Amino acid sequence: MAEALTIIDENKVIDVVLLAGKVLLESGAETYRVEDTMGRIAASFGLEDTYSFVTSTAIIFSLNDRTNTRLVRVRERTTDLEKIAIANNVSRKISRDELTLDEAKAELIHLEQASLQYSFVIKFLSAAIASGFFMFMFGGVRQDFPFAVLAGAGAFLTFDIVQRFIQIKFFSEFISSMVVIMIAAFFTKIGWATNQDIITIAGVMPLVPGILITNAIRDLMAGELLAGMSRGVEAALTAFAIGAGVAIVLLIF
Repeated sequence: MAEALTIIDENKVIDVVLLAGKVLLESGAETYRVEDTMGRIAASFGLEDTYSFVTSTAIIFSLNDRTNTRLVRVRERTTDLEKIAIANNVSRKISRDELTLDEAKAELIHLEQASLQYSFVIKFLSAAIASGFFMFMFGGVRQDFPFAVLAGAGAFLTFDIVQRFIQIKFFSEFISSMVVIMIAAFFTKIGWATNQDIITIAGVMPLVPGILITNAIRDLMAGELLAGMSRGVEAALTAFAIGAGVAIVLLIF
């Protein structure tokens, strides 16, 4: 009976560890942060000799002195810094023995299912306004502000609509960048806007994978070469999609 109880407890601990890692990875956390948090949670519940391997799309967790190895696939990733902060806070509570195993699992399940993202309207307005002020950063003039706002809004709206139907990020970014350059070119051609290039650059800024690039560099600096390179390639594909969309419209028109 004692041996069976130990096995059940180990499985519960692994459930909590993998759940915490999955929440962090899906929310955009760096690979080394995910592995470190998983190791700390396992150690806090008495599993000292553990091993975790995390990539951008999968989490593997193993008890090194046993054959119990589990794998979790991560298919969807976004940027949710609030979820990362809450998951880290749960990990700290576990380390301070403020949460039992069942309480920790319940909190992480609730966190995984929670929707902490801002509403679509707020994100839409933020992307539009940010694009307008990016235009000033790149040396634009006040006359072009509304067109940069319109280009950023068009990029965000197009990305959201295309992503719902195609669900391939590359094509969503590709089409969104085409919309940006068409808006910039149209208003420049009719003489309402003055600088097509700056409006275009400002308009595609909501599509630029800034956090992805930062995490790729952080992972590479931490020695996580596989995860760093995969994130870097993902960021490079996004940059290629944006550039290709703009270039094709310019070549056609």
